[in-house]
Amino acid sequence: MAKKPGTNPKGEFAFFNVVYEDDSQRSNRRVPAELLGGLDGDEPARGFIMEQDREIAEKSGRPPLEIKRLERVGVKKK
Repeated sequence: MAKKPGTNPKGEFAFFNVVYEDDSQRSNRRVPAELLGGLDGDEPARGFIMEQDREIAEKSGRPPLEIKRLERVGVKKK
């Protein structure tokens, strides 16, 4: 059954664009917001996404690609 609009809690996830070593990109990868912040900033997102990639690679039978760059969606660059 569909949810009513506005019932999803905002800020539950942060979204990242991921650029891999072969310059391919995956957009809007979800990372739980509770992992982020603090002294490490967005670095825990890298580990979380790498773990997701390992699971996907296992299921597909392909080796996971190395992450070249992570960019948080919606944050302006300095």
